[in-house]
Amino acid sequence: MTLIRVAYQTIEFGDIDIHLRTLRDKNQFSDDNNEAKNLGINSTLWPIFGVIWPSSIVLANYMNHFNTQGKRILEIGCGIGLTSLMLNKRHDDITSTDMHPEVQRFLDKNTHLNRDADIPFYRTNWADLCPELKTFDVIIGSDILYEDEHIDLLIAFIERHANPACEVILVDPGRGRKAKFSKKMALLGYSANQEKAQQAINMPDAYNGYILSFKR
Repeated sequence: MTLIRVAYQTIEFGDIDIHLRTLRDKNQFSDDNNEAKNLGINSTLWPIFGVIWPSSIVLANYMNHFNTQGKRILEIGCGIGLTSLMLNKRHDDITSTDMHPEVQRFLDKNTHLNRDADIPFYRTNWADLCPELKTFDVIIGSDILYEDEHIDLLIAFIERHANPACEVILVDPGRGRKAKFSKKMALLGYSANQEKAQQAINMPDAYNGYILSFKR
C-alpha cells in the first residue's frame, strides 16, 4: 500500500480542544485498489477530504454556539469531520456522511485520539438512497456548493433526510451558487437567512464567506 504522510494539530473552541490527525498536505495520495477511482475520485480530488478547510472551522465555531439540545444532527460531506468531532466532544447527537472511502478511517482514528465515543458514519453520495440514515432535526455542511450540477442532488438528499421541522446550516466561501441553492430551498418551504462569517481566533487567514441558514 502506498504510504501517506500525516500531520497532527489541535484546534481550540473555547474550552474544547479537538485533536486532529490529517493528511500532511494536498499532495498525498493512496488508492492502490482503485476504490476511490471507481467512485470518480481522481488523484487531484483524493486528498481534499483529509485537510482542514477554512469553511469547516467557521462551521465548527458556529455550531459551538448553536442550540443542539435534544436535536439529531447530520453533517454531510464531512471530510476530516472537524465539526462532527467538536459536537461529539460535547455529547451531541451527531451523525456524519461522506462518499470518500478514507473518511471513516480518519474519523474513527480522530474520535479515539480525542477519547470520545465513535461517531455514526455512513459512506454515501447524494444520489444514493440510504434509508438506514433516517431523518434529522439539523443538517449541516461546509463548502459543499461546489458544482452547479450537484445542487439538485444535494437538495434531494437533504429532503430525504430532513424532518418536517428542520434547520439546514451551510457555510459557503463564496463559490457563486448560494442564490440558486436558496431559491430551490424556498420551494421546499424553507425560510432563508445569510450572514457574513465572523473571523475567529482559530482561523489562520481572513475569511470572506457566508453562513447560510434555512428553517421550516
